[in-house]
Amino acid sequence: MKNIYNKINSGLTTLIAEAGVNHNGNLKIGEKLIDAAKRAGADCIKFQTYKAEKLTTRNAKRFWSWDGERKKNGSQFDSYSSLDKFNFKHYQHLYNYCKKKNIEFQSTPFDVDSLRILEKLGVNTYKIASCDITNFLLLEKIARTRKPIFLSTGAANLNEIRDAVKLILKFNKKIVIMHCILCYPTKMQDANLKSITLLKKQFPKIPIGFSDHTLGTLAPTIASSLGASVIEKHFTINKKLKKSADHWLSVDEKELSEIAFNIKSVNSSLGKEVKKTFNCEDLTKKNARRSLVANEDIKKGDKFTEKNLTTKRPGTGISANQYFKYLGKKAKKDFKYDDLIS
Repeated sequence: MKNIYNKINSGLTTLIAEAGVNHNGNLKIGEKLIDAAKRAGADCIKFQTYKAEKLTTRNAKRFWSWDGERKKNGSQFDSYSSLDKFNFKHYQHLYNYCKKKNIEFQSTPFDVDSLRILEKLGVNTYKIASCDITNFLLLEKIARTRKPIFLSTGAANLNEIRDAVKLILKFNKKIVIMHCILCYPTKMQDANLKSITLLKKQFPKIPIGFSDHTLGTLAPTIASSLGASVIEKHFTINKKLKKSADHWLSVDEKELSEIAFNIKSVNSSLGKEVKKTFNCEDLTKKNARRSLVANEDIKKGDKFTEKNLTTKRPGTGISANQYFKYLGKKAKKDFKYDDLIS
C-alpha cells in the first residue's frame, strides 16, 4: 500500500479525502467512499476510529447545531454513540478494500483502544485531530509507534503547537503540521491561510499541510500555492445523506476531482526558483522584442541620431538596449528605411 509521507518528501502536494464517519456505519457506503476518492484522484482516504464512551462524558454539551440529530436536545455522547459501532473487523474490511483499490487507508484514533485497533491493522500513518493537540497521553502513545503523524492545529496557538511537536519529537521525527481552523464550516475570511507561511517559517524542517473546513474548492488551491504539502478535505458521496453531521459540509466526488486537478496544476505551474528564458518563449522573444532600425535612409559614414535611428520588431537584429550606445556612431554601410541595423 502507498505511503503518503513518502510523496510529501518528494515535494508534491498530497490529497487526503477526509471521510470521517461519513460511512454512516455501513460498509457498503464505506466502499463507495473509497471508490469515489480513488476516482477523484485522492492519495489517501481517512476515517475516524473512536468509541463514544472513551471520547466524551455522557453529559458533555454539543458545540454544534445540526437539524439531523437523532436526539434534538442530546449530548455529544448521544451523537457520537450513533456512529461508533465499527469494530476491528469493519476497519480491517475497509483497510483491505483500500489496499485492493491502491489508495492509502488512514484513520484518526481518538483514544488508546482505537490506536490499538489501527496498530493491529498495520496502518502506515496517523492523523491527530485538532482537539487532541493538548492530549499528551494520546500524543505520546501515537508518537511511540514511530509512524508518520499528521498533526492538526485548529484553535491552537504557537506555544501549544511547539509543546505538542516537542513531545512527539522525543519519539518520532516524522511529523506534518496541519494548519486548521476549528469552525464547521469555516468562512473564507476566517481561513487565515497565511498561517501556512508562518508555520513554514516557525518549523522550517517540518512539512506544513492544510486541513480544510471551508465550503467549496478554492481554499485548498490557494493553500497548495502557498506551499502546503498536504491538503485534507472533508468528503462524502452524497451531501444529502443523514446520520453524520459532516455530509452537508463535505465536498463530493466532482469537487474532490477539481481539487485534485487544481493541486496538480499548482505543483506543475510553480516550477523552480529561477528566472530565465524558457524554451516556450524563444519564438516570441525573437519576434516580439525590438531591434535597432533605420528610421530613414542612412548613408555610409552618417552618424546615428535620434532622428534616423529607432527601435522596432522583430528582435532578431541588434538589441534595442544598445540604442544609446549607437547614437553618435558612424554607419559602416548604407541602410534603407526600415532596415535592421547590422
